[in-house]
Amino acid sequence: MKLPYPIEGNNIKFKIIPQYPKHIKIWNTSKNRFMKILHKKLPDINITKSASHSLQIVIIIIDAENTEELPKLALNINESYKLMITNATGKIVLAKIEASNYYGARHGLETLAQLIVYNDITLELQILSSVSLSDHPAFKWRGLLLDTSRNFYSVNAIKRTLDAMAMVKLNTFHWHLIDSQSFSMEIKTRPELSKYGAYSLSKTYAHKDIAEIVEYARIRGIRIIPELDALAHVYEGWQSKNLSACLKVNSMKNYCAEPPCGHLDPTANAIFIILRDIYKEMFDLFDVDVFHMGGSDVSTPCWEQSESINNWMNLKGWPLSEHYFTHLWANFQAQALQQIDDMTEKKNISIILWDSRLTEDPFIDEYLKKDRYFIQISDFTEKRKVTNILNRGYHIIVSNYESLLFSYSKANCINNQDCPYISWKKVYENKIDYVVPNYPSQVLGAEAIVWSWKVDEHNLDQCLWPKASALAEVLWLKCFGLNRKTTSMTLNPAC
Repeated sequence: MKLPYPIEGNNIKFKIIPQYPKHIKIWNTSKNRFMKILHKKLPDINITKSASHSLQIVIIIIDAENTEELPKLALNINESYKLMITNATGKIVLAKIEASNYYGARHGLETLAQLIVYNDITLELQILSSVSLSDHPAFKWRGLLLDTSRNFYSVNAIKRTLDAMAMVKLNTFHWHLIDSQSFSMEIKTRPELSKYGAYSLSKTYAHKDIAEIVEYARIRGIRIIPELDALAHVYEGWQSKNLSACLKVNSMKNYCAEPPCGHLDPTANAIFIILRDIYKEMFDLFDVDVFHMGGSDVSTPCWEQSESINNWMNLKGWPLSEHYFTHLWANFQAQALQQIDDMTEKKNISIILWDSRLTEDPFIDEYLKKDRYFIQISDFTEKRKVTNILNRGYHIIVSNYESLLFSYSKANCINNQDCPYISWKKVYENKIDYVVPNYPSQVLGAEAIVWSWKVDEHNLDQCLWPKASALAEVLWLKCFGLNRKTTSMTLNPAC
């Protein structure tokens, strides 16, 4: 077996083939990030030994289709890559990465950085002397949801999370921007929503903040999927609109999942004009081919106590029953989707909804087309409901709370045996083939969930890592279970 080569940390050169003018900035940023990762391994970046080699990194994009355009992480993009390390000539170590596009090449560069270590015995930076590997993810959706409504997270805290996601090749940041607790996104056409809905003006994501985060994520191989949850989970920012129900109720527990209470009024036509404005700015900023429309925790008793909604249903000849209130909900979903279709000129954007009453019989067949909707499932306790969705041919995202709810740290659960703390071992043992048997082609992947009930930017890292690393490994390698006896000894998780 060949010994690793010592290399100079300040003598690394890159060559990108082909190199297009529009791609120069994104590649320069990726190269700078790679160098920063290496330099952090060193006590002194000027450490050099006479026997050290220079490193030449050649990145070859083998699929020239659409290469002039800035790379976009579409759902079905090929993220595979090949990596080869050889001693080319004399004192030069050659690392060659081949991929179909920027994202595969970026993953290869991430792996290369992990194959370079600092040896604190020989006091040198070392790289493996001979490597030949082909690598690709098992699942196309490898995600993390962060709720920045219940607690606000600074731009730097979000970037820190994106950096860590990039290191383990998680590729989807599901941004839960807006909820009952705060409306933290600037909507220029509706400035009053964040003016009255954010915790403060300083705790608002301006357009420039979002654009900066989206680009930061793109360079790191991460798509950002925004979510506008509706019909439920609306309060802050909406109070003055007179388009909501249950805003002032005596018994919150009867009408909504958590305070503050609020549901949009699906009978108010003006709501769709406002939603269209919000959707427009979201789509302009995020440039997505998949959009999350929420749909969680809708409570029909909320509408039952609304006189105006009851009058609307009476005029339609609809009984005031849960079945017809769910039809009302479905009618809203259809009209909201129409706003998106009109705005995007019928580009057929894929839509994600949470599992709910609307994703059950008989409503799913009537209102949700399987070639348009993905279902994100958090509740796997009733297997029949999950099987009904899969039997109909829907694609799903797995977010089973018993293994992927990362909303609690160990500190949250001290002296509380009922606290739903998830360990990294449980994430490894979350076998998707068991959770979703017999439907491998319909599982897009999985997503960990961080609802910020007890999490903010100060304890986020302790709640996410190393659990999110375990999830990343499972979704990239499709490896399940703990087969390595050394795992317990080599990992000492803080959360």
